[in-house]
Amino acid sequence: MSSRSQRDRCNHCGRLLPDNGICPACVRRIHTLDRLFRYLKPYTDTVAVLSLAAVMSAALNLIPPLITRRLVDEVLVVREGNMMSFEDRMNLLIWLVLALFGLRLLQELVDWGSRWTRSWLGPRLKSDVRSQLYRHLEWLSLHEHDKRPTGDLVSRLTHDTQKFEEYLTSFFSGLVTNCLMVIGTFGFLLWLNRSLALLLLLPIPLLLVWTLLFSQCLHEDAHRRQRCWSMLTTHLQETLSGIRVIKAFSREHRVIQQFRQQIEYLVDVTARGERNRHISSETATWIIGLGGLIIWFFGGFDVLQGELTLGTLVAFYGYISLFYQPVESFGQLQNKTIEAVVSAQRVFEILDIRPEPYHDPKAHPMPAIQGRIRFRGVTFGYEPHRPVLHALDFDIAPGEMIGLVGRSGAGKSTTVSLIGRFYEVDEGHIEIDGLDIREIRLEDLRRQTGIVLQDPILFDGTIADNIRYGKPDATFADIIHAAVTANAHDFIVARPDGYDTRVGEHGVRLSGGEKQRIAIARALLQDPAILILDEPTSSVDVETERQIQEAVDRLVQGRTTVTIAHRLSTLRYADRLIVLDRGRIVETGTHQELLARGGVFYHLVQLQKQVSEVMALTE
Repeated sequence: MSSRSQRDRCNHCGRLLPDNGICPACVRRIHTLDRLFRYLKPYTDTVAVLSLAAVMSAALNLIPPLITRRLVDEVLVVREGNMMSFEDRMNLLIWLVLALFGLRLLQELVDWGSRWTRSWLGPRLKSDVRSQLYRHLEWLSLHEHDKRPTGDLVSRLTHDTQKFEEYLTSFFSGLVTNCLMVIGTFGFLLWLNRSLALLLLLPIPLLLVWTLLFSQCLHEDAHRRQRCWSMLTTHLQETLSGIRVIKAFSREHRVIQQFRQQIEYLVDVTARGERNRHISSETATWIIGLGGLIIWFFGGFDVLQGELTLGTLVAFYGYISLFYQPVESFGQLQNKTIEAVVSAQRVFEILDIRPEPYHDPKAHPMPAIQGRIRFRGVTFGYEPHRPVLHALDFDIAPGEMIGLVGRSGAGKSTTVSLIGRFYEVDEGHIEIDGLDIREIRLEDLRRQTGIVLQDPILFDGTIADNIRYGKPDATFADIIHAAVTANAHDFIVARPDGYDTRVGEHGVRLSGGEKQRIAIARALLQDPAILILDEPTSSVDVETERQIQEAVDRLVQGRTTVTIAHRLSTLRYADRLIVLDRGRIVETGTHQELLARGGVFYHLVQLQKQVSEVMALTE
């Protein structure tokens, strides 16, 4: 069996897994619900208020049928032996109606208090869950983020946590009220007429069997609906973030059609789920209706026989609705529980992933890194059993500048990613100043490792905010000094708002060269001991490249530097070059030594020269 098949099947039952990786047949619902209810622990006082409101609501609902019974038997129906005059019956009618009005008003006040409490509790629960989930997402490794679409994570952070909150805020009040109503009403029914009360239980076994039979179908519907939401959110995230590419290729109609297909699929899945829920609910209502018919027949027969008063039958029938309504609500509560369990499983799936070891108590603090780097037999692959790097061995001295060279896909970017411990090696180890990086406090390692990427990432804020990103306590003078050193000061002050200019999402309001120089200024301000440059001068014009190269030359002074360059000629001043081919080191030496050797590096340089000459002729 392939590794793909192994990943797509449940380890316990062997079934194919859905997109969210959760097997519907093997979920531990009780365990999930237990974890779900723990979020209510900080709000025990609020839960107590909701429970008290539920008790009061149940008690207030149990009284009106008794008043109705007295109203019918003593006021509306004149029976033999009733010595009350018209005026007495009229006065009693007024008082009984006022009592019903008062109970209704009090019931409304209790319901209003319960709704207000839930509206207070709901946003706080949602905030707690989302904050915990977002915080955990930020602590996860890049390897874990690579395995999941961003849209899927956004769906879990928004849609699933919404279901979380809706269920928790309504569960206790609904469950307490329904349980009390079932117990209370059945007690009154036994008190009014034991035989009729027992007849009322006849449809219950059939209702339970039907609910259990339909629960698995509803559970699968909930899973399917959540997967659709994830797919839709992923599509939205990808198309909106890639809008420039879509417009460049005139693919608006295509992505709109894809979105429409996603929406239609979601509508179909939702409609199917609603249809199944409607079938379940309507069938349950029909089964419950059988109980009412049974009571009307046998209760009516007792009234005709004179063994039961009309008022008692009316009160009994009033309690029937109060008894069956919560019984039916248990089925609806099961549907909501299924949806909440599915959403909770998707949230807990992320929360159960082990985060990066930022708080490892065994890690050694390293406040001042010298910059000696050693790779010892390092093998790594993004997927198990598919290595990208094979047994890498090399040393970098403090302050040395190393260039990584190789064809696309040779493993250059992967190698520099391992230095910052963005991924864990599969075999071998990497040392910083003689200590395995897995034993170094992760915060110290990354705080002293600066990175300038080929496509720098800027955040929607001011230029000053982006430069000070790695050092929030930097002064404005420090920011200016870093910008001057990075050859960025001139274009910054030329803008109307200067350092307060907002760069837009991903720095969309700046050119590629401007973003690159701001990224260099950000790295300069961080003052790292180890510097990683991933093709910082690629895809820019000659003049911008010159300015960036000048900034890079200043940036690398006195730092251990590992650089990847698009143009091999820019590496001629590196202390050493390491040539990679298919994840293995094939050559090591200076620029001149490798050219003289006539090996892989020499052929790469010659190939690049030929490409440059052809491009020059075509211009």
